[in-house]
Amino acid sequence: MLGQTASPSGKPLTILVLAPAWLGDTVMIQPMLAELIKQNAIIDVLAPPATAPVLSRMPEVRQTITLPVGHGQFHWQVRRTLAQQIRQQHYDVAYVLPNSWKSALIPWLAKIPKRIGWRGEWRYGLLNEVRLLDKQKYPLMVERFLALAYPSRVSLPTITPTPKLVTTVSKQSDIRTKLALTLDKPVLALCPGAEYGPAKQWPAAHFASIARHYVMQGWQVWLLGGPKDVAINTSIADGSGVECFNLAGKTSLTEVIDVLAQVQAVVTNDSGLMHVAAALGRPLVAIYGSSAPSFTPPLTPKAAILKPNHLSCSPCFERTCRFGHYQCLTSTEAKQVIAALDNLLEPHTCPA
Repeated sequence: MLGQTASPSGKPLTILVLAPAWLGDTVMIQPMLAELIKQNAIIDVLAPPATAPVLSRMPEVRQTITLPVGHGQFHWQVRRTLAQQIRQQHYDVAYVLPNSWKSALIPWLAKIPKRIGWRGEWRYGLLNEVRLLDKQKYPLMVERFLALAYPSRVSLPTITPTPKLVTTVSKQSDIRTKLALTLDKPVLALCPGAEYGPAKQWPAAHFASIARHYVMQGWQVWLLGGPKDVAINTSIADGSGVECFNLAGKTSLTEVIDVLAQVQAVVTNDSGLMHVAAALGRPLVAIYGSSAPSFTPPLTPKAAILKPNHLSCSPCFERTCRFGHYQCLTSTEAKQVIAALDNLLEPHTCPA
């Protein structure tokens, strides 16, 4: 079935997709891109600098255009200049995935004939195909992205495709050499960071308990994250009392994809790296705090989700705990994570 991108001449339509601002959300657009490719499309993606690199690991993307504007910033002249450049590409269709009116400006200024997106803040006119979102029909964010790839009122596949990122053995070998890593023992990756805020961060002491347990069982532990995660990773390594490899700030976004592709298991907060690990098919335990897995769960059958269900204040979707107790995080214990992870792993993976 040809969908929204069908061309009467049979020639592929050129499409510009405006990507979300968050890493995890960007990972979740991959099934939509794959569907558009099936419908005979050529896809370029406009994305902010922080998330643009992950698009290089999606083979559906021909090229990534970087939007040099920070999250929430306007910068009219920058957007106008970029729109003039984009206009020269003569795109047929634009899909605007963020809900802000600012995100719809560039395709409108670039005079892309068809501009599609869900109804958002003050976007009438900027978009000329505004879809009305049925949140009950599409409870997952990945479904909301995917639904835009189909004509209105067309049902999605019964099983929603899961995001997939690509890597190569050569890239994996290169990053091991760069970081002086080996695969002589099974690897547990810990991802304790959460760009959103502390209400998504499981305590460092709990992560340290996980690290100590698995190192004592014959594993090695790699602590991942960006430059902002150096301090918490150091705290975990010091608190564990065992050898851990603190890789925070030592890898680019594409390199951390190559690192995660090589590990046997992942323990992570609800974060962008959780979605990267899921898109690589890694067995993972995801620990939720102020957010809810009903909207953006790790999209892999190899995931266990831990979130207490006895708290009336959760999920609150706040960046910090308004009560100061963070019980939605602290009440998940290390022994629960260990049990969930051991249940996920193949018997031969555990040296013990």
